[in-house]
Amino acid sequence: MKVVLVGFRGTGKTSVGRILADRLGVAFYDTDALVEQRAGMPIPEIFRRVGEAHFRSLEREIVASLRDAEGVIGTGGGAVCDPANVADLRRHGRVFLLTAPPGVIHERIAGSDRPGLTGLPPKEEVRTLLLRRKVAYLGAADACIDTGRRTPGEVADLIVREIGGEAGISPDEKHEDAEFSRSLPLPSRTSRLRVRPDPHPQIPVSREDAKTRNHERDILLEQFGLSTLREEIDRDPGLMVCGIAGNPCAHSRSPLLYNRLFTHFGMNYHYTRFEWPDMGTIIRLASLLPLKGLSVTIPFKSDVMRYLDEVDEHAAAIGAANTVVRCGGRLYGHNTDWLGVRSPLAHRRGARAVVLGAGGAAAAAVYALRTLDMEVTVLARRPEAARKLAERFDCRWGGLEGFKGSDADVVVHTTPVGMEPDTRSLIAACSLERKTTVFDLVYTPPETPLLRAAREAGCETIPGTEMFVHQAAEQFRLITGILVTPELVREMLS
Repeated sequence: MKVVLVGFRGTGKTSVGRILADRLGVAFYDTDALVEQRAGMPIPEIFRRVGEAHFRSLEREIVASLRDAEGVIGTGGGAVCDPANVADLRRHGRVFLLTAPPGVIHERIAGSDRPGLTGLPPKEEVRTLLLRRKVAYLGAADACIDTGRRTPGEVADLIVREIGGEAGISPDEKHEDAEFSRSLPLPSRTSRLRVRPDPHPQIPVSREDAKTRNHERDILLEQFGLSTLREEIDRDPGLMVCGIAGNPCAHSRSPLLYNRLFTHFGMNYHYTRFEWPDMGTIIRLASLLPLKGLSVTIPFKSDVMRYLDEVDEHAAAIGAANTVVRCGGRLYGHNTDWLGVRSPLAHRRGARAVVLGAGGAAAAAVYALRTLDMEVTVLARRPEAARKLAERFDCRWGGLEGFKGSDADVVVHTTPVGMEPDTRSLIAACSLERKTTVFDLVYTPPETPLLRAAREAGCETIPGTEMFVHQAAEQFRLITGILVTPELVREMLS
């Protein structure tokens, strides 16, 4: 058993870690203390003598040495900013993010001899670093606990109940939005650990409340055709869930990819499909599961936005999210589709581009192409939809009949046309020029009718699998905190 505590300085990782290790009867490892032991000097002196880079190198060595350790591990505040550290900490472990309001953190660390990392005043530095590390913290964690109003013993008790499957969690562990009523997944029905009794037990959530939630969960899982997932969760209280939300999404290769990656990195996660005609129902089911992340596909990339607590700047600009990260009962939205478009086309910076379609994927494509300084024209079956999208990004627009191959260096196809069992292509080979790069975002089948037409015309072609590979690599980092290469993604898909 490995339990990992991550978070900013002052959130209680060391205090909670010692209490937790004592209650579980296991060893406690403090990575900062181990760094000091290896360096033979305290951390402030390490920073003064050899700098932060050397400290991070020592920290990396320590974390790597704990890859297969059993016990409780408390990490330094910036440890999870290195994805390699996250991969080692996550292997066969359960990761808890400890959080606290910036003002509380500042009060707790005031007077410390630790050197600053930014040159900013202490209060401002705390806020700045919390914001800078937010994505890394949320990605690396399986669950989040606010320690601002809790004693270390109370936090340790929450973790014990979570990993041990006892009666419930504190009643004040509620989100402001009633849709997400717990910041930790529901406690399981069976205990797998023998732990020392808590001298200050908290009042648990009533068993009736948990029973009602589990009953609703089971009904929804049956309606979704996911009864086996319920059995897996009940059998394994530590199992975390991810999935793709769409209608349809049976064609998606994400379950294959993610489940192979989870096995590769030793993570107790399972990825499934949430195929349903209503995003609200999918979100409701997600709130009843130990869910960490969602991949969002057609037709919900725009609709999902109204269910999110926060969205990143890219999703906000595009108006669509294809990635949802859940932690602490909150939903964080991101868009990685634009990177899936941008990366394979980086060699065509400054080109003239045509985007076919005006939906969520088209918005991501236009956003990506504009970051490459391309002159973009949006063409769609409904010219009015093309106009609305084009005006958002200061582009030209028109109907599909307005396509002229001679005007395009790059063509990006974003509609579902050509997806199995569809055998159509919006563009014929005779309409394409040899100099054109044709990128079809459809990836099932690997060679679409449009790509066949483009090859006939002698064009450079980019299959939708390339978009899938690049966006999935970034999506996996956001959901798990682990960086994977496109090469590893391709290997896992083969």
